[in-house]
Parts: sequence; structure tokens; C-alpha cells
Amino acid sequence: MSASSPVRPLSSARTGALSGTVAVPGDKSMSHRALMFGALALGETKIEGLLTGEDVLRTADALRALGAEIVRGEDGIWRTRGRGVGGLAEPDRVLDMGNSGTAARLLMGLVATHPFTSIFTGDASLTKRPMARVTGPLSQMGARFELRSKGRLPGAVIGTSTPMPVTYQLPVASAQVKSAILLAGLNTPGKTTVIETEPTRDHTERMLRHFGIEVVVEEVEGGALAATVTGQGELRGRDLKVPADPSSAAFPVVAALIRPGSELRLPNVGTNIRRTGLYTTLVEMGADIRFENAREEGGEPVADLLVRASSLKGIEVPPDRAPSMIDEYPILGVAAACAEGKTVMRGLAELRVKESDRLAMIASGLDACGVKLEMGEDWLVVHGTGKPPVGGATVATAMDHRIAMSFLVLGMASDQPIAVDDGGFIDTSFPGFVTLMNQLGAGITEV
Repeated sequence: MSASSPVRPLSSARTGALSGTVAVPGDKSMSHRALMFGALALGETKIEGLLTGEDVLRTADALRALGAEIVRGEDGIWRTRGRGVGGLAEPDRVLDMGNSGTAARLLMGLVATHPFTSIFTGDASLTKRPMARVTGPLSQMGARFELRSKGRLPGAVIGTSTPMPVTYQLPVASAQVKSAILLAGLNTPGKTTVIETEPTRDHTERMLRHFGIEVVVEEVEGGALAATVTGQGELRGRDLKVPADPSSAAFPVVAALIRPGSELRLPNVGTNIRRTGLYTTLVEMGADIRFENAREEGGEPVADLLVRASSLKGIEVPPDRAPSMIDEYPILGVAAACAEGKTVMRGLAELRVKESDRLAMIASGLDACGVKLEMGEDWLVVHGTGKPPVGGATVATAMDHRIAMSFLVLGMASDQPIAVDDGGFIDTSFPGFVTLMNQLGAGITEV
């Protein structure tokens, strides 16, 4: 979806209990990586459960422009034939990443150690987001960048023919930056190492191993983790099943928790400990969430979730949990608004540079719906009353899919309907969200 797509205002009203089975789309983080690694691998890679949202489709289109063969079969299985490490070709068109910061940052890492120039752009939201946190370490590896002021897109990545390995310590916890450096390291001689003081998502490390690349993760001084790849090895085509996205599952999960009498089942949800901070937090708040049939698929842990309506209580969320739930704070804000007592969330600076200033968007939306709160530079305190808020507001989304979905969920429980000014961007990460939720008993309509 581009910035010129029609605006789609939506409204959500309280209905009865939600019930049924929720087929949540495939994990977005893993879908991006599955396509990228398939584009590098020798032989065929078959991917089941790939998310078909706009963000991932942008990645597929960019990889085709870089020379990979990527086809979706009538059976819904995606098949790629890769170019081998170092074998990508110079694109003959601009790589438009739409709304996806993940796609942009990871692909910039991928092409940085190829000897050609790539032009990147995105929609009105993406072109406001900073790329300097990626371009800094990639410049140390030899790539050059021509970007707009403050490191923003559109811009050019001028890849290097003589890449240099680096050992780079992340100044801010970011799985995207870590992954971009490791992807650049795949086509760099020697060992490329990323050190993180706070553990972030490790889908890149796990999936690289699935494709046959050795990734060494070890604890170093001060308890930090160092992830190392040795460059110029070969990835081999693999079969891969993408789990349901725990970040997307968070929306129906919280909807069920705050609507009395609700019960939902969500099969095959990813339960990687680096991604389940929200679920840990909700259970601490009193949520009835059960993880059944725990197993491993494609190197990732998964389980089936059973969720029942619950009386939630406010808690203080440990700030060191933020990396494992950074995308889920908007929907946690909704749960906190319906909980009894004070919920304190700290360590949220990363929310300021997401698809929107998510911290400000959460606060302004909750305030408009009648929720008492305080907000600081990197913290939010929500004062719940033990029942849903009044609602009755139209919430600005700033083209942010997670803000839109969160307040539509709140509208399922609030006294008066809650509208969002634009829900069109929801399909970037959760195709069919409105239809799915309405089939479970929600009342979301177009305004």
C-alpha cells in the first residue's frame, strides 16, 4: 500500500463475547528473513505460511529486482531459487520498501557488501524514519550511502567490492541493526561480530543455522551476547514453515481478555522467548493464557494458545523486557486501560522511532478515550479502573497499523464505539484483520 492509497476510516463497537479459532498470519520478521535467505541460498527453498502482507510482498519484489526467482504457487507455498552468497545483481529499478522499516534496513545490509548501487525509497511514513543506525556500521564495512538529511530515505546504497569484517557493539538494542550487519557479513571475508548488551530477536541467527550457516553466539564481558558469522560460506535451499506471528496474535488475544465470556484458540503461534514479553506480562496481570502442544518447527519454538476472558490488574513491567515486546506496547496500553490499578511501562525510547512516534500515539489515543495516564520521554503510566474506558473518540493513526488495530480492539470493549482515522495500513502486517475479527464476534465497520 502506498501513501496515495485511499483512506479507510474504521469504527469498532462493543458486541458479545468473542469465540472461535484464530488463524493468525505468518510471522512478519521470519517471513522477511525466509525470503532473503532463500534469495541467497543455492537450490530451491520452499516456504509455507509466509505472511502475504504488503511489507513482505515489498521484500519479495525487491529480491526479484536483485535477481532472485520467487514464485507463489497455487498451493500457497512460496518457492525461491537463490543466487548464492555474493551473487545478487544490480537492480534496474528503485527498491520501494513501502511502509516496512524491517525490509529497508535488512536489505540495505544485504546489498552493502555487493559491488553495485541500489536506490531505496518508501512511503510517507518510512521516509521519516532514521536509517543512520544501520548505515553507520555498514559504512565501517566499506559501503557508502547518499541519503537525505538525518539519514532518511530516499537514498542510494553504494556497495563495496572489498568489504571488511567488523566487531560492532549495538548502542541501542535493535534486532534490525544486528541482522543488517550479520547479513552484510555473509559476503565479507573473515568474522563479523555483533555485540548486544540486551538480547533482541534471534530469528536471523536461528534461520541462518537452518540454512546451513554456522552462527556462534557466546557470552562476553559484562554478560553481553556476541553473535558471529564467518563470511563467504554457502546457504543451502531448505523447506521452512513460518509460525503464526506472536505480535499479530496479540490483538485477538487482548480482545478476548477484555471481552467478558470470550474464549479463543490460536494454533501454531511462535513462542520464541525473545518475542513473548507481552504474554509474560499479561499472565502477570492475571490473564488466562495457556500454551498447549509446545513443539519446534524450522528451528523455532511454537505452541497453540488457549485464551479466556480475564480480570486484569495493573503491574510494573520490567524495562529490560522491552526488547522482547517492543511492538506490543500499543496493545498492552489497551489491556492496561481495562485493568484495575496502575500499569507502569519504562524503557520505551525505541517506540519514538517506529512507524509513528508510538509512545505519543498510544498516550494521545488513550487520553481521547477517557483513560487517565502520564507520559515521559521513555515511559508511560496507565491508570486503569478495572473496567473498559468510555471511548467515543476518533483516534489518529499516523499511518501506523499497530496503533489502528490496538484502538479497534479497545472499541470492542469500551462503552461507546472507537473509530480510527485510517485502517488501510493494517494489511501491511495483518491481512484480513477486520474480516477475521468480525467472524469471531467483533463489530468493526467502515465509517
